[in-house]
Amino acid sequence: QMASYDWTWQTGPELDPGKLYALLSLRMAVFVVEQQCPYQELDGHDLQASTHHLSVMTKHHLAATLRLKVPEERDKPVSIGRVVIDPDHRGNGLGHDLLRAALARIESLWPGRDAALSAQAHLQDFYGRHGFAPMGDVYLEDGIPHIAMQRDASQQKK
Repeated sequence: QMASYDWTWQTGPELDPGKLYALLSLRMAVFVVEQQCPYQELDGHDLQASTHHLSVMTKHHLAATLRLKVPEERDKPVSIGRVVIDPDHRGNGLGHDLLRAALARIESLWPGRDAALSAQAHLQDFYGRHGFAPMGDVYLEDGIPHIAMQRDASQQKK
């Protein structure tokens, strides 16, 4: 059955050390350890006021997270990144709920802004179901094929 999740948005400055630690721990467990991808996970963006973090918690445990990076230039898309789900919480549609939550946040706080992300190439269809279209060709990032994708704000009404 579906666990009951607590959904919380916080900007970088609103994260307390425990929450930040939990977010980083899950991201490293999946991106660095599980995907065997040594890279600099801490990129300087997490604590910025223009970064919005979504935490999906069970009672005692971080089940999933993602972050939005919001460029100051209003014509630049909001970037969705660090989308990660704990292995114990995969396969129940949580990924789609995560993306819907991110898009709803973008539409409510920054109406008319496009959304962009760098998808692992095998997830292109997953993001496509949410209105993202590929921009350019597949490229390698840290040894994993990725593709840049964008969702036009005009799709918000669909």
